[in-house]
Amino acid sequence: MTSPPRTPPPPTVLIVDDEAGLRRVVERFLVRHGYRVLSAGTAEAAYELLSSESADALLLDIHLPSMSGLALYLAIIHRWPALDGHIAIMTGDAEAEEVRTWLEHHHCMVIRKPFNLQQVAEWVSSVVQQNRSTGAMDA
Repeated sequence: MTSPPRTPPPPTVLIVDDEAGLRRVVERFLVRHGYRVLSAGTAEAAYELLSSESADALLLDIHLPSMSGLALYLAIIHRWPALDGHIAIMTGDAEAEEVRTWLEHHHCMVIRKPFNLQQVAEWVSSVVQQNRSTGAMDA
């Protein structure tokens, strides 16, 4: 007798934003769309989570309490290079000089606040599909 095929675990998304209300809204939305969601309110908590959990996509706010999301992005890519291309920066300051200069050197998705949750879901879906087609699900 053969065992039934195992269902793969749902893709995991890490949300990093110091605004708890925004994290909860995005988390609930993504969970309803079949994703497993991890969340962190600080850069340090996010980095620690990634040390023990793998994520398929990350949503990083630029303005975090002790370290900018931009610095966190660089730290994550340095330690987990497979996550390059799997991170979106969330910001209301995409036109700020510092942010524009940074984005000229580090090409990643920018999701402008306030954003449409469907835009977030579409980006996450595209990253997950890309992971599946390249076999790069484990970071």
